[in-house]
Amino acid sequence: MRIHIHITAQTLSLLDASGKEVKRYPISSAKNGVGQANGSFCTPLGEHVIRAKIGAGQPVNTVFVKRRPTGEIYTPALGAAHPGRDWILTRILWLSGCEVGLNRLREVDTMRRYIYIHGSPDSVVMGKPGSIGCIRMRNSDLLELFDWVEAGTAVQIING
Repeated sequence: MRIHIHITAQTLSLLDASGKEVKRYPISSAKNGVGQANGSFCTPLGEHVIRAKIGAGQPVNTVFVKRRPTGEIYTPALGAAHPGRDWILTRILWLSGCEVGLNRLREVDTMRRYIYIHGSPDSVVMGKPGSIGCIRMRNSDLLELFDWVEAGTAVQIING
């Protein structure tokens, strides 16, 4: 399996070993656009791998902070009580860059920027940029994807 993320189309495609698309999902990438630099709040481009799969067995809408479950389960009431919070829900696929100088090491390191593919509240619009760098997905879509991929799965992020 391989993941292909297309920023312009706001889609994530799961491809089999022959390159055939198995499934396509709507996503939401960074509202600041694409970019590699630490602190840019942009989605990084290039070749990546899934460094770690986090959250297996947790309930849907589990809230994560620093890749750890907080014990909270997201609800619209919790969201209203914390309107400025960046919600990372259900599962995390933590990305690591593969291209030195583009998305790996120093100030462009995807892993050190904590760029994930993660779940979001149901109210988050997919198909339109809105994150602070990560790739947001619907929880149900992420649960499906999470079961199909392993740590080490290749992830390509392109813009055009």
